Amino acid sequence: MMNKTFKTWAIAACVASSSFYASASQPLTLQLKWVTQAQFAGYYVALDKGYYEEAGIDLTIKPGGPDIAPAQVLAGGGADVIVDWLPSALAIREKGLPMVNIAQIYAKSGLMLTCLKSSGIKTPQDFAGHTLGVWFSGNEYPFLSWMSKLGYDTTGGDGVTVLKQGFNVDPLFQGQADCISTMTYNEYGQVLDGGMSDDELVLFKYEDEGVATLEDGLYVLEDALADPAKVELYAKFLKASIKGWEWAAENPQAAGELILEYDDTGAQTEAHQVRMMSEIAKLLGGSPEGIGYLQPEAFERTVSVLLDSEGTPVITQKPEGAYSHLVFDKMNAL
Repeated sequence: MMNKTFKTWAIAACVASSSFYASASQPLTLQLKWVTQAQFAGYYVALDKGYYEEAGIDLTIKPGGPDIAPAQVLAGGGADVIVDWLPSALAIREKGLPMVNIAQIYAKSGLMLTCLKSSGIKTPQDFAGHTLGVWFSGNEYPFLSWMSKLGYDTTGGDGVTVLKQGFNVDPLFQGQADCISTMTYNEYGQVLDGGMSDDELVLFKYEDEGVATLEDGLYVLEDALADPAKVELYAKFLKASIKGWEWAAENPQAAGELILEYDDTGAQTEAHQVRMMSEIAKLLGGSPEGIGYLQPEAFERTVSVLLDSEGTPVITQKPEGAYSHLVFDKMNAL
């Protein structure tokens, strides 16, 4: 199988062989929220199939990881566009970094708590007194809002004990937590691969609990949107990316296989990536406008979840200017 290094070299060679593309291509850097996996398949498909090249874009994709905060990369000039979740973006925006959502790729949330049935947990009202695994680095915001809405203190006692969960499912297997955070498209599959069966587990999807917030979207710095040239560049990038996402959703097997070619770690497996892409396809789109359009009502729902809680809310006031359809509209005009 052709690996990422050779594949990237081959693509670069093709671009270099054309003086037109070499002179016309505009550099753009995309920072991912997490490591190379099918969660970001649309961008890798668009890169692999030359959609960005056709749009005159020389795209660099930077994988994320547990020690990488996309917003910090954006603020430091290390990326032009980042992938992040809306709760994290809004919290960071309120703290002073003017991030703006220019496109919403995931229309639905894939986040859930996966609990051991043997713990006795049947409903959210049973969480009290139990240890729940939670991801941090910005991923904790939806959870904290949910617990606040339920009236649970998150420091133990009569509330819940929060375990700062690594990005794995070990706490469930090692008896460290009764529930852990999982994504429908990723860690839940790891739990099943680890030997547990569906009937041993109780699932609480954030969508079903009415506390779902928007996840993977594309963000830029606000002042960039005042530059017509950058808006056009972002629009071309978005159009190529959506084309990649549509192809990936229609071809989950091939998209999953392609991801392996760009995974330098060798940690991913074909079966897991194909399953991941099949689940992610269920989260895309969801509106007549198609993939990429942030529905205002979905934005307001996320804001309500973050604000409508007792104790310390994730954000303290309704955000203004946190998203823009400028790039999406420009894309449709291309």
